[in-house]
Amino acid sequence: QVQLVESGGGSVQAGGSLRLSCAASGDTYRRCRMAWFRQALGKEREGVAVIDILGRRSYADSVKGRFTISLDSTKNTLYLQINNLTSDDTAVYYCAAGSPIYNFFSSEVYEYWGQGTQVTVSS
Repeated sequence: QVQLVESGGGSVQAGGSLRLSCAASGDTYRRCRMAWFRQALGKEREGVAVIDILGRRSYADSVKGRFTISLDSTKNTLYLQINNLTSDDTAVYYCAAGSPIYNFFSSEVYEYWGQGTQVTVSS
């Protein structure tokens, strides 16, 4: 099993930055890929960033250049650095883990999820 606990969300003004954290525990082999998803009110959950156990990163087009995903294996912690926040970034952000081999930005391929952390951006 894998347990994921997010933190770092909050309320920020547009143009600001946040760093989200996801503390992971449990079987490492069950989390060959880790990802950040977000879900805005009334919208579907969308994948924004993915990283694999070798450190290879992928981003959704909508966040490229502003979001950075990283993994500190010594601390078993996943991070998401978000810069230049806009109101469109307001959402609950979720950490996910699993061993998908395709569709890395689909929520259906990840087995383990955190409880989410709210990010609210005000203009």
